[in-house]
Amino acid sequence: MRPEDVKPADAVARGALFRGDAPDTDPAIVARGLRRVVHLLRTDPGGAWVAESDGEIVGVALALVREGIWGLSLFAVAETHRNRGIGRELLAASFGHGANARGHLILSTESPAAMRRYARLGLDLRPCVAVAGLVDRGRLPAPDGVVDAGRAGIPVADAIGRAVRGAGHGVDLEIAIDDPGARLLLVEDRAFALVRGERIMLLAGLDDAAATRVLNAALAATPPGATVGVDFLTAGQDWAVRACLDAGLVLSPDGPFFTGGDLGPLRPYLPSGAYL
Repeated sequence: MRPEDVKPADAVARGALFRGDAPDTDPAIVARGLRRVVHLLRTDPGGAWVAESDGEIVGVALALVREGIWGLSLFAVAETHRNRGIGRELLAASFGHGANARGHLILSTESPAAMRRYARLGLDLRPCVAVAGLVDRGRLPAPDGVVDAGRAGIPVADAIGRAVRGAGHGVDLEIAIDDPGARLLLVEDRAFALVRGERIMLLAGLDDAAATRVLNAALAATPPGATVGVDFLTAGQDWAVRACLDAGLVLSPDGPFFTGGDLGPLRPYLPSGAYL
């Protein structure tokens, strides 16, 4: 990927992944997507790849490596150019960026083709569920000991992520927290959550109790009346399933989480789609 590829690559990703939600009309979504691509092109140029056909960008793959952990941040091929081997080559190129990584992470859509490609990398498949719905705020406990830390909380969140994922999120949190409406919530030095609008973007904790407290606070921080979503709940995140059900949200199937290598315990942990 080159700097001039950023806008067309992001447009391909939005066209492939949003499927009829008209993301092009939402300036906030466009700006957020461009910030992600620019950020990862800067931090991980070796993991940033595009596919080109007759001078047109038709596919994109973005991967990051943080403290020895590789993750796939974005992967998409334009619908008119699928089933031609483009996705296979893009994935191989971005996976090569993690050739010396000790651990690997991929969050998958429910696309059979995507799941097949990721499984072929030799990674372990972890089935997931998602939760969504209107939060019953009357059922949420008081946000005991939870603070809205802002950018000042990034070093603490970074240390928690390092203990749970095996690598911190610091450099990526610096970008994510700049999204309009994003808030970084902390429970002492035991758990953090990044929430933006109706999405719980990322959460990690050193114990279930602290993770539950910060999740409840994150649910309370979402806009009243919005449909709130939490994705990629794997086995072992029962603390989160219970908290979300208690808040009135509803379970549904989700795409799987693929993992491999030397990682942290990955619990309590709700990964970020953009930054894992």
